[in-house]
Amino acid sequence: MLIQKTLSSSLCAVALLVSAADIKADSFTDYKQTQQQNFQADTQKFIYYKNSLNQDFLNYKKAQQKAYNEYKEALKKYWDKPELSTKKRLVHYTQDKQTKTAIDFEKQKIEIQTIAKNKKEAKQKLAHALLKATLIDTKQLYKEDELLQKIAHIKTPSSIIKADVDAKPILAPVVFDKKPSTDELINYTKKTLAKNPIQERVNSKQKHVYTLNVTLPSDTTIKRSRTYYQEVQTAAKKEKLTPALIFAIMHTESSFNPYARSYVPAYGLMQIVPKSAGIDAYYYLYKKKRLVSGSYLYNSRNNIRMGSAYLHILYYSYLRYIKDPQSRLYCTIAAYNTGAGNVARAFVSSNSVKYAAQKINAMSSDDVYAHLRRNLRYKEARDYLLKVEKRRRMYKKIYGS
Repeated sequence: MLIQKTLSSSLCAVALLVSAADIKADSFTDYKQTQQQNFQADTQKFIYYKNSLNQDFLNYKKAQQKAYNEYKEALKKYWDKPELSTKKRLVHYTQDKQTKTAIDFEKQKIEIQTIAKNKKEAKQKLAHALLKATLIDTKQLYKEDELLQKIAHIKTPSSIIKADVDAKPILAPVVFDKKPSTDELINYTKKTLAKNPIQERVNSKQKHVYTLNVTLPSDTTIKRSRTYYQEVQTAAKKEKLTPALIFAIMHTESSFNPYARSYVPAYGLMQIVPKSAGIDAYYYLYKKKRLVSGSYLYNSRNNIRMGSAYLHILYYSYLRYIKDPQSRLYCTIAAYNTGAGNVARAFVSSNSVKYAAQKINAMSSDDVYAHLRRNLRYKEARDYLLKVEKRRRMYKKIYGS
């Protein structure tokens, strides 16, 4: 009887344990299913949001392109080949579209063209345009440029962040060592016009076009870099980068053209692409997935902050498996131009940086540099690495490490 009671008690205990185990197993299964469902839901939300961002950007890009096309059509009334700003050439027209000022930051030259009835009128218009180009700052130019204003007034969804353009001098610090007086400005304009012959031609619209070419000082690029010295220092310190690297990237991307724009499109001093590097950098800085507008990136402080943030992401996150700091730096420079995946493919047959790092870590930094120069897929990226590294060393001598 005792044995039977004991056996019965044991069986009940076992039954309870099995029942508890079943309940626990069921609970764990439910938990796993819930977690999986939540993960899938979050993934779907992220994919939907990313697609939404991409669609917002495509719509914004289309609206921009429409504004560019319409403006170009309006310019065709006066000019054979209407020209707009590019990465290293800032182009600005007067409101009547009959005077064009083009600042070539890479070649360190100004080309001013005007349509006039005669040479006397042309000389007055050219003198005024030269004076304006010398004195104008980024904010004033933004307000006065018809195309930039058309783009600024494009209706944008809430996912696209806009900002005011800051006021930074463009050519004044290049031409003058200090703030010029009125007499100094007048003398500079007179001397420049006297020294540089005015060329005349008749275009296909039967318009008399007068051209003035002005060569800027040979140290123009270095002087332009000084305009952004404080912002670069701040960003470098925050992102654990060297100022020389940031300056070298800016120099190579835009030659310090504050209104640089490429066909991608990429914007501003460090040529940020809103739908790729822009999203990553903005999220890193503000923990929000957002697209940024052209005006946001034409603000030098925002542009340098985001470009430096993206360099930080490349160096400290995407390429973190590369152990040698110099090797990782070379790969970061290349990745800024062509992407981390393409850097990996220069070493292995996939875009896995972790896999490529195994090969990179077995090489010296000099060998890594030479390998990238030979094996990066695109010539542009191979040349980019060469230019940035050369300029990084130059800016290191100028500004220190």
